[in-house]
Amino acid sequence: MLRKRIWMVGCVLPWLVGCSSVRLTYGQGPTLAYWWLDSHADFSSEQSPRVKAALADWFSWHRATQLNEYAAMLATAQRLAVDKVTPAEVCRISHAAELRLARAFEPAVAPAAEILRTLGPAQVRHLEQRFNKGNDEWQRDHLQSAASERHEAAAKRWVDRAESFYGTLDDAQRQLVSADLAASPYDAKAWFDERRARQQDNLRTLRQLLAEHADQASAEAALRAMAVHLVQSPRAEYRALKERADEAQCALIARLHATTTPAQRQRAARQFKTWEDDLRSLAATATSVKAPAALSPGGG
Repeated sequence: MLRKRIWMVGCVLPWLVGCSSVRLTYGQGPTLAYWWLDSHADFSSEQSPRVKAALADWFSWHRATQLNEYAAMLATAQRLAVDKVTPAEVCRISHAAELRLARAFEPAVAPAAEILRTLGPAQVRHLEQRFNKGNDEWQRDHLQSAASERHEAAAKRWVDRAESFYGTLDDAQRQLVSADLAASPYDAKAWFDERRARQQDNLRTLRQLLAEHADQASAEAALRAMAVHLVQSPRAEYRALKERADEAQCALIARLHATTTPAQRQRAARQFKTWEDDLRSLAATATSVKAPAALSPGGG
């Protein structure tokens, strides 16, 4: 989870693949999002058209109303990229990105709740199986049996993402990343346990909603609660651990940036500029500014 928050707001759009080819990937956003959702929910022939229509509406709204805000954040990142940056600045911008993403979720709540209410027990079981499969994959990639292998894999992921901004890191920079990660309070096992706990929370909520034939308002409230718990765990011990790990992550980003050369900083600024231009170009092609239909007066 923490690796996705590296260096400011480089990945403000969750469906972008590695933050490359933003225009192409965003243009395919409704299709890619449907494939991902369907792999988890196994939509019926009756549900599929409703899901596709809701996604088309949401992306239309998002393109018209949100992308210029993301572009403005990237413009700020460009200015900071060529100068020094403090851990507090990194955390502040990261938090601002999270708030914007959370705001983008709200217009999806009503149509998502409508579809959620049509799910059946077999689909919830399918979701649980998909969770288990994803957990096996995550455990394989992040929880290697040997601590040294786990650390090496984490450092490689971190360096790969940093190099997408700065270009090749030198040996000293790689050593800095490795040493800071070794000292970080981030605990992959604790995150994995939290991941599974959240999944079980969500499955229990879904089963309860279906068993009670929940109305629209109850389904919407449940979805909002799930979204909150993605950002802030209901478990106090994990919240405290995450806060320490986030602070360490911001400090590492700032320390690494302090070691970068003028050429590396200019490369990062150019990358942010490319993404900014892509987002502004996408926003300029928007054809609608209305919220998804289910949020219209009388909708839902």
